[in-house]
Amino acid sequence: MRRLGVSAAVLLPVLICSGTAAAAAPPAKAQRAPSTSSRPGVRELMSLRNHPYALIQTRRGVRIPGGMLISRRLAIWRLPTSVATRIGLGLSARGVARAIEPDRELLPMRAVTEPLAGYEWWRSDVGADRVEPPGPGKPVTVIDTGLDTGHPEFAGRPNTTLLDAQSTAAGGVEAHGTAVSSVVAAPENGIGVVGIYPQAVLREWDTGTLFVSNVIEGIERSLDAGPAVINMSFGFDGYDQLLADEVDVAFGSGSLLVAAAGNDFREGNVRHYPASLPHVLTIAATDEQDVSSFFSNRSLAVDLSAPGENIPVAVPTWANPSGYASADGTSFAAPLVSGAAAWAWTRRPELDVTQLFDLMRWSAKDIDAKGFDEDTGYGLLDLPAALSSPAPSVDPEEPNEDVYQIVAGKLFKRSAPPLTSPGHGRTTLSARLDISEDPEDVYRVWIPAHRRVVIQVVPTADADVELWNSSTPSVLVTGGARRKHLIDGSGNNGSVPDTVAARNRSRRGIYVFLDVYLPEHGATAADYRVAITTTR
Repeated sequence: MRRLGVSAAVLLPVLICSGTAAAAAPPAKAQRAPSTSSRPGVRELMSLRNHPYALIQTRRGVRIPGGMLISRRLAIWRLPTSVATRIGLGLSARGVARAIEPDRELLPMRAVTEPLAGYEWWRSDVGADRVEPPGPGKPVTVIDTGLDTGHPEFAGRPNTTLLDAQSTAAGGVEAHGTAVSSVVAAPENGIGVVGIYPQAVLREWDTGTLFVSNVIEGIERSLDAGPAVINMSFGFDGYDQLLADEVDVAFGSGSLLVAAAGNDFREGNVRHYPASLPHVLTIAATDEQDVSSFFSNRSLAVDLSAPGENIPVAVPTWANPSGYASADGTSFAAPLVSGAAAWAWTRRPELDVTQLFDLMRWSAKDIDAKGFDEDTGYGLLDLPAALSSPAPSVDPEEPNEDVYQIVAGKLFKRSAPPLTSPGHGRTTLSARLDISEDPEDVYRVWIPAHRRVVIQVVPTADADVELWNSSTPSVLVTGGARRKHLIDGSGNNGSVPDTVAARNRSRRGIYVFLDVYLPEHGATAADYRVAITTTR
């Protein structure tokens, strides 16, 4: 009998639904977890525009009343709603507060477990039995409910770092973090289960109360410890800008983020975050016949799939006296990919995070419709192929979907390197676009005084090109702002080259922004080559 699996340390209402195609009327709905609650009036998240401001205030002992700095990199504070109401408007008016959002509460996908039966069938399915796992290497950070450090699988386990205090109090979803961690890295100790990467360096962040701020703080603490594969077996059906910014900072700092796609295909196939964010490796679930699990969400955001049914896991003894159970859900497909990615990265440490991201999905075994499909992405996790396939090329300067990601003082302290600079007026560059993970690329281009720049972009599929002036706040502005800031544009169809140009008539050099993007209702992916020439 199939059962709803433990889903995610913060993977919200994940319903069990059919991840295959949807044609006929769906069968009876599976039991569903409660819907997301934003708990209005409890607490807020506030991001300060001037990062040094937040840190200086803290060093001087001046704190936002009742506030806690949860992201030093983005100056994100958690504070009571009453305080946000009192000081927020003033800080916004002074241009200090960049955003104020509710700190919404996340409800994990509920899990039903049963006594452990069978064996870890997934090992042969993803090829883990055909290759020898490495020793400790690239870390895996599990952001979830707490790890049961007294469990036989984890008591005394080496290379295990607790980034905060861990709690596994009986009841609710507190077994979820232990189960997810066991799929990643349960050791080869002769008992119970074995994770996909038994000797992995394991980092644990207990989200405690399941709020967005706890997840942001967990990512921040993981970054403090250094680049890692970050597993996020959770989600919610609402976009949060501050979480999206933290994810971008993590990816731009060299960490690979992996998220469960969600378990509610038959309950509406809700779009889940962070799985739907760019630069997040999104994992669907499959069964023992390599068919998309009936509950697994489908979307363009799905990158690849992994086994997610009848997965043996370790759980606290209050959840099952044996300490083990069997569970279903994309929550358990995701850590298989996280562990495999850390394994591949340990064996291939020279890989850039953009190379690792595409290696994991492009080396997958095609199992559904030929090529990419929304049920399984590029296919089923294939660990031997990830270890041996040629490395993809680096996709430069990611994340770079808009201006705020590449100029200093926004997400990052330093600006992204310009394609051209004083004394270097010619260059070429190769990059790629993906409709879900990387739909747009923005670059800085230097134009010397009294010079003209000509930029040609040659795509493999339909991609459009625009050139924006140095004062534009975004390449997504519309109306009068678009007319004010847009310099030139080209939208040839198909793989026909696009050319844009601009002349700097001033006596000082300036930077402009080159924007290459996938047009609406066009190709879902494209490679392209940029050639820039500076002339008189």
